[in-house]
Amino acid sequence: MKAYWLATAAALAAAGCTTVPGDVESAPAATAVSAEDAVVTDLVSRMSLERKVAQLIQPQINSFTAEDMRRYRFGSYLNGGNGGPYGDEFAPASEWLRLADEMYDASVEPLANGEPAIPTMWGTDAVHGHTNVVGATIFPHNIALGAAGDADLVRRIGKATAVEIEVTGIDWNFSPTVAVAQDDRWGRTYESYSENPDLVAKLGAALVEGLQGRKGDPDFLGDGHVIATAKHFFGDGGTANGVDQGEVNGDIERLIALHGRPYPATIAAGVESVMASFNSINGRKMHGNEALLTGVLRDRMDFDGLVVGDWNGHGQVAGCTVTDCAQSLLAGLDIYMVPDDWKALMETLVAQVKDGTIPMARLDEAVTRVLKVKYRAGLLGADAKRPSERGYAGQFDKLASSEHRAIAREAVARSQVILKNNGVLPLRSGAKVLVAGTAADDIGQASGGWTLEWQGGSEYVMGGDAGKNGALFPNASSIWDGLKEAVTGKGGTATLSPDGSFSARPDVAIVVFGEKPYAEFAGDQGDMVFRDEEGLKLLRSFREKGIPTVAVFLSGRPMWMNRELNAADAFVASWLPGSEGAGVADVLTGARPATGRLSFSWPADCSGKPVNGPEGALFAFGYGRSLEDTSPLGQLDENCLALESFDSSELFGSGRLASGVVAYAAGGNLSMASDMLAQMRGTSSAAGVAIRGVDRNAQEDAREITMQPGSRFGILQPDGGSGAYRITYQVLGRPTGPVSLTVANGDQATTIDVTREFQHAGDKGWREMVVTAACAATLGNRIEFATGSKLTFGIASVSREDLPEGTECTF
Repeated sequence: MKAYWLATAAALAAAGCTTVPGDVESAPAATAVSAEDAVVTDLVSRMSLERKVAQLIQPQINSFTAEDMRRYRFGSYLNGGNGGPYGDEFAPASEWLRLADEMYDASVEPLANGEPAIPTMWGTDAVHGHTNVVGATIFPHNIALGAAGDADLVRRIGKATAVEIEVTGIDWNFSPTVAVAQDDRWGRTYESYSENPDLVAKLGAALVEGLQGRKGDPDFLGDGHVIATAKHFFGDGGTANGVDQGEVNGDIERLIALHGRPYPATIAAGVESVMASFNSINGRKMHGNEALLTGVLRDRMDFDGLVVGDWNGHGQVAGCTVTDCAQSLLAGLDIYMVPDDWKALMETLVAQVKDGTIPMARLDEAVTRVLKVKYRAGLLGADAKRPSERGYAGQFDKLASSEHRAIAREAVARSQVILKNNGVLPLRSGAKVLVAGTAADDIGQASGGWTLEWQGGSEYVMGGDAGKNGALFPNASSIWDGLKEAVTGKGGTATLSPDGSFSARPDVAIVVFGEKPYAEFAGDQGDMVFRDEEGLKLLRSFREKGIPTVAVFLSGRPMWMNRELNAADAFVASWLPGSEGAGVADVLTGARPATGRLSFSWPADCSGKPVNGPEGALFAFGYGRSLEDTSPLGQLDENCLALESFDSSELFGSGRLASGVVAYAAGGNLSMASDMLAQMRGTSSAAGVAIRGVDRNAQEDAREITMQPGSRFGILQPDGGSGAYRITYQVLGRPTGPVSLTVANGDQATTIDVTREFQHAGDKGWREMVVTAACAATLGNRIEFATGSKLTFGIASVSREDLPEGTECTF
């Protein structure tokens, strides 16, 4: 790198500046700006076409190696929600840092002919703490921070998160989400601070300042700070019917006034990156919307950082594919997030610059934007360091440090919203407390999506309690842990009973229940009804016995809960608190006041219509009780037609198994717990089956299943089901041995030889299989594939439906 810095020093001298980039930060502001321009202009002038294009390419760590980095010199890279160093999603923090060094070293190896070697940068989704990494602090999700409503608290969370990110050598955080969610059926509602755009703007700007430092301060983007990203520009929270990646329609100025309002605040706070949204605005995908990406974000809002795409989002633009989309760059995108197909996209972009489809001026503009952000982040300069040599790098005791956990605990306590209290709260000293519900001692469920795994911390864990209090959450306390400590500390007794059974009658029962973890489109719902009745049954059971109850509801959104509200003596909206369950206990025991207030209106009925204000709200925006408020809540209407008309025919779709449906792998006894494959992902070595998420129409909305000879893979509906099976599938390669499909109901089973069908389908893309009574007399609650040779195939959806009698089977 020495030759490069000598050349840069000469360029600076020619520009009237005699210092090298490492000394620029102490210079006056006007000089610093000119130094930035001089350094970046010099670099761009000496880069080859191929190296310029590489600055715009962002692959994921699962799909390339350090050798690929050395050859192609990607400007940045990311770890997806299910990606970890060296293929290990649960790798220790030291491995994340080791990989950061390897990639950095590969990116700065000297190039021939004096071409500058530009350091790469690593981006991650640390959306509620550095939660891809085992042992990091897990802060409450944004919806909870909206209920706390304190910008200083959010700023401190941002700072703590930045420190933990830097510990592992990562440069860039894809956060904060500043969506103004307007339809809580949306699966990303919990990533939004509020339905109120002003509150979103205030808290989003605060997180930017926490992550990057305050603009103009000496430590801005210095040690203990990382690049922030405001996302997703724009309208992601306003899609019709709350459908993720869907359509936003309306007068453009009104849409900008609502969904665009947080962006000027984050830009004023100095945010260096903005991520384009998946959704469309009035029929046009944002990844190809020049009027908004350039005309509004750049020209009107005066944003001067870089615009990064979302996961293959450019491939959704009209006329584009994942490997061919000049439209996005021309519209104002600066970096393509192209997790797997990076090589083909690079080749296409190079060819499009050469043939004039993409003007060289636009390419240089995008590269300049990327390099300016790197310059501001200290990645370009004489003082630039390897990831392991920076500020807090390698200080693994900073992960979930006592200081950071204390901030998280405070955030949990301040986000608890009491909706009902008949006087059972605060818990009295000396009380005998029973804690019920399977979620009470499940840190993964309390943390929600984007925790270790994309879809949630306990979703994909196989074998025992690792998803609760085991090795995956070493620096965390569950809600049960917190309650036990708090209750016994006040002279009482606490007993954990997930099913609610007891021998000694308790004075009060706390029932912890709620939504299972999900992320993005997998969390989309057709209405706002909460159907899981575990908590309801427990609450009603205790009421029948005359035992006072406290409902602690874990969720990523307000939901229609009239039945549970009626059954409980106290009801607490606990959101997704994360790793510090003691913060819940702090409020329930009165150690801290109840100050949380709803940042989203709570629905009065179960119609599913959006509620964004007092009309139709049971509890309006800003509602929340103090512990002293024991005014009665009248009996609520429990009638809900949606409970009766719910369509549960889809067993697997949009990357999720339906509630209650399980997937399993077997080489022997299928009842073995280790054979269960939560959310149809994971590896069962004993059974010889491995399943990974793959993209069909959206991120990991399908599965690729690899089976070894003699293995079996199946899907089971424990509660039954009816109708023919309709399966969207593809076969990768031609199986060389027999393949069978068994349809079973208990001991009754029909086995169909599908060898010829699978051989014919090999490498011919997605197709549909319909299994009816014509070929399977037993249309039971289980389907199972078995193979006599190695078999790789994909499944995108599995559903059941009633078809006319005599409908033939098709493959």
